[in-house]
Amino acid sequence: MNRRELFIALSGAMLTPQVAFADAYPTRPIKIIVPFGPGGSGDISARLIGRQIEEKTGQAVVVDNRAGANGIVGTMGAKTSPADGYTVLLITTSTHAANTSLVKNLPYDPAKDFEVVGFFRSSGTYLLVRPDAPWKNLQAFIDAAKKEPGKLTFGYFNASSRTPPEYLSRLAKIELQAIPYRAIANAVADLMSGQIHCLFIDTTASAQYIQNSQLRPIAITRPTRSKQAPDVPTVAETFPGFSLTGFLGMAVPNGTPRDVAEKLNALINHALSIPEVQHRMDEFGLSYDQMTIAQATEEVRAERERWVEYTRVAGIQAE
Repeated sequence: MNRRELFIALSGAMLTPQVAFADAYPTRPIKIIVPFGPGGSGDISARLIGRQIEEKTGQAVVVDNRAGANGIVGTMGAKTSPADGYTVLLITTSTHAANTSLVKNLPYDPAKDFEVVGFFRSSGTYLLVRPDAPWKNLQAFIDAAKKEPGKLTFGYFNASSRTPPEYLSRLAKIELQAIPYRAIANAVADLMSGQIHCLFIDTTASAQYIQNSQLRPIAITRPTRSKQAPDVPTVAETFPGFSLTGFLGMAVPNGTPRDVAEKLNALINHALSIPEVQHRMDEFGLSYDQMTIAQATEEVRAERERWVEYTRVAGIQAE
């Protein structure tokens, strides 16, 4: 055997196990780490996509909620997991965009530590109040805040719920008091009981509360009105140019075999092609464009740049 033949033979031997692994993947349950509590948009989306992956592969998909530190706890859990395709991270606006501007010494690098394998865009957040709140529109809310600076409170549990009210406060020249929460369920419970005055929650997670008349939207942060709630004005109708949207997606730890990442990308895109999934995402105001890994990675990079500007305008300092 000459040198060239030996090289080809050895190359084939080295590649065969990886190809066989990717062809067989998955051979056991997949875990999706959601870095926030149950009931949020990430949790809802992970379960929706996971169910379709289960049906396609015959393998169980387990959602593991790990809330804490604005998504850092769950994200670090995924970062330190084996890079084998069996641990997937539900990435969010907080974990892969806003945290780079909001958190000093962030213990992970969204771009270097993870490979994005799926992306779906959020339609922004609603400004929600109790159904019996005296403010029927955004201007009435602002007027009340101006009369008693610092009296009105908002809860937050991630970047998407914290940045919009801070952004609005700067533009409207009002003072709102921020109340931090570990999870969305706690914040919603306090809003319903009157412990806080408002919440900004994305269109996905807020849908059930609006449909059940438990909370009332008085504005939305997307640039145009939502077709799910066309009667709800945009913040931009009061403050032209105001636009703040977010995203969700899925990623795997860096070092995951490329062909396994590609297969996960294909499974996610397949899930997003299912009419039932598209219908649910329409209800939640989420986009469901099927993207390659390269396209999804670029979308997340662009969102990260946008959130640098959002947090700058909102005047939020990294902590």
